Amino acid sequence: QVQPVESGGGLVQAGGSLRLSCAASARIFRTYVMGWFRQAPGKEREFVAASDPGGSTYLTDSVKGRFTLSRDNARNAVFLQMISLKPEDTAVYYCAAKYYSGPYSQLTAYGYWGQGTQVTVSS
Repeated sequence: QVQPVESGGGLVQAGGSLRLSCAASARIFRTYVMGWFRQAPGKEREFVAASDPGGSTYLTDSVKGRFTLSRDNARNAVFLQMISLKPEDTAVYYCAAKYYSGPYSQLTAYGYWGQGTQVTVSS
């Protein structure tokens, strides 16, 4: 896909797990950084995780130890495995892509965005 396409959101209870997927075109995937952002109602969109074409991954502090980002070059896709989910993880999760130069956690650096997938964690 020219634009990233994410899926896998849903409704889970606290402590549960979800696996989000994001697919992009081969050209974008092999040369761009793939990032995940999330936005809760009434709050600004925030950085969650990112992976670069070399395979390095980056996670924001609030999800370290609970979220894992993997990159499958054969499938042109990245996966965000989320475990031990908390109600505060509830948000719309967006997949995005940017050229490899520049900061990986800066929202405005990403030029390609998916439509978002809803993650809801109940108490």
